[in-house]
Amino acid sequence: QVQLVESGGGLVQPGGSLRVSCVASGIIFRSYAMGWYRQAPGKQRELIAGISSEGNTKYADSVKGRFTISRDNAKNTVYLQMNSLTPEDTAVYYCNAERKGTVIRSYWGQGTPVTVSS
Repeated sequence: QVQLVESGGGLVQPGGSLRVSCVASGIIFRSYAMGWYRQAPGKQRELIAGISSEGNTKYADSVKGRFTISRDNAKNTVYLQMNSLTPEDTAVYYCNAERKGTVIRSYWGQGTPVTVSS
């Protein structure tokens, strides 16, 4: 059974930092590309950061320079370090694992809420 479990969300003041984590089980983690998505109230879910199985990263323009995605294959964990947070970063943050091939396999976590407010 595949599970992705996010943690680390919470309430943070504008300008603050937060790190969210996602632990995967039931998959060969190192062979999956990992992504962090977020969904703000009333908005569509959007990809904000991704890291390939080889460790290559990409970011949405809205978070570039502020957020850093990383992975630890030994711990089956992907992280998202978020700095200089603004109220616009308030959303539920979701972890995704995807492996492309003959069959595309994609799995989602349950999400962790992040609220940026004073």
